[in-house]
Amino acid sequence: MNFYHMPKPKGFHHHYIYVDERKERIKKMEEKAKQELGMEPSTVKPEDLRGTFHRATTHARKHQKRRNRMFLPGFATCLFIILLLVILWYFLAK
Repeated sequence: MNFYHMPKPKGFHHHYIYVDERKERIKKMEEKAKQELGMEPSTVKPEDLRGTFHRATTHARKHQKRRNRMFLPGFATCLFIILLLVILWYFLAK
């Protein structure tokens, strides 16, 4: 056995059983042709899917509404306190 030349392990190559490479190549060619002609390929955009889960379930919608409703009064209270402190500081600085 030679210590300076170690053989590399045999590479792994996986052959897919249920994939038709010909159909995939034809589909890619069709999409490329549609793009060249200016036609929009039929793909799903992530912007269209955003929020579909919350709109579909009533529990998630109620939770989201409750969370949004709770944020606004806290924000208004914080603004009111800051405004009150600015007015108080103005009159005390005179």
